[in-house]
Amino acid sequence: MRAGDRDAYAVVVRRYAADARRLAVLAGAGPDADDVVQVAFVKAYRTLGSFRDGAPFRPWLLRIVLNEARNATRSARRYRAAAGRSSVLDAAALTAVADDPATSALSAERRAELVAAVRALPEPQQRVVVCRYLLDLDEEETATVLGWPRGTVKSRLYRALRRLRAGLEPAPGTVQEVDHG
Repeated sequence: MRAGDRDAYAVVVRRYAADARRLAVLAGAGPDADDVVQVAFVKAYRTLGSFRDGAPFRPWLLRIVLNEARNATRSARRYRAAAGRSSVLDAAALTAVADDPATSALSAERRAELVAAVRALPEPQQRVVVCRYLLDLDEEETATVLGWPRGTVKSRLYRALRRLRAGLEPAPGTVQEVDHG
């Protein structure tokens, strides 16, 4: 690898590493996420020649990360059958900063509810929610990353959001606290 190539590669890694790691964790790689990302970046570098000129780079790279995360998850499942399916949502990907401790506690509680609700979704719906809302990809990028037609992204996202709304609504007859200040 020439010095210019190394510099360009370093820029790409710096630019996309956080999104790649977050996707790897959210796709189930869990503690192996860093390894998955490293393998994905190496694969991306080696297959750069297959990258279509003019196509967006980020979805192409994230597709490689998602495939590697799937491979790692399948492999881990075979070797750690007792540990069960590893479908971990990294709560750190959803953390928010709040100055007020009460707001922070309420926010953390609400995040925990959201993470639990997303975990309860079927895997295809989890993935589409992760791509659209946690990685902030648009529909086209999400379709590219997941390898689905755009219509499939729309329909699965619609169903996922409907399930999340139903799962996060308060039970009938419960009193909700309202902040009037």
